[in-house]
Formats: sequence, structure tokens, C-alpha cells
Amino acid sequence: MPDSRPVDSPVDWVHDHIREYEESDGERGHTWRGVPTLLLTVIGRRTGTPRRTALIYGEDGDRYVVVASKGGAREHPQWYRNLQANPEVEVQVGPRVLKAVARTADPDEKARLWPLMARIWPDYEAYQQRTDRDIPVVVLEPVA
Repeated sequence: MPDSRPVDSPVDWVHDHIREYEESDGERGHTWRGVPTLLLTVIGRRTGTPRRTALIYGEDGDRYVVVASKGGAREHPQWYRNLQANPEVEVQVGPRVLKAVARTADPDEKARLWPLMARIWPDYEAYQQRTDRDIPVVVLEPVA
């Protein structure tokens, strides 16, 4: 991950959420609307610029799980397309910052992890119903 400061999401409410999360070292913003969130920094596939967004997450052992839903849009979110090009990411969970490798869950793994994520954020089910796109579940595996 380059040392340059990440560019935060251009979506106003996400940008504000990230700022609050970062400024409080994860004390504020970790819980959003009653669910846990993390900050994910990926490298832009065309620019090489670090880009950061806030995402709802679940846990699977020592791994973190996020969903590339984009609210059920027809196309994948930019952060997902970027991590497909470069799976080395940075994750902040509360005050903890770590390096991780991101990968899309295979079909068997997704079948196990999707219900976990839908329990955390039930709207994921509605998002999947409004698109023909198979919404990816992403596993973030910490690296030493």
C-alpha cells in the first residue's frame, strides 16, 4: 500500500462517516445504524491512488467479510473492481489497522457467509433481488 493519503469516497455521507471514524481512531463510526463497519483502502486500478470506503462487515474466524452490494446496482462497486486488480488492501477495524489480502468467496463459501451477512444487514437480500448481478461476498484475510 503506497504511503500517500487515501482519497475518501466521494459520496457525502460515506465521506463524513470515514472522517468521523478516522478522527476518533474508530471510537465513533465503528458502529453505524447499529451494525459494525470497517474502513477498506484499495489501490485504484488505473491511477494507483489509494481509495478508502466504509463497509459493513462480519467476522469469520480471524477474517473479515464484506459484501460488494452497491445497493443492488447492475455494476460492481469501484472498490470491488479495484481489489480484483490488486487484492492487497488495508483495513481499519475500530482502532486496529492491518494489511490484508482480499478475495471473492467461492460459491460454497458464499453459501455459508451470505446468511451471516444478511443477518447483520437484512437489506442485502433486497439488494440481490433487485439485480441480475451475483453480488460478491469478499473475504479479507489478514497478513502478518
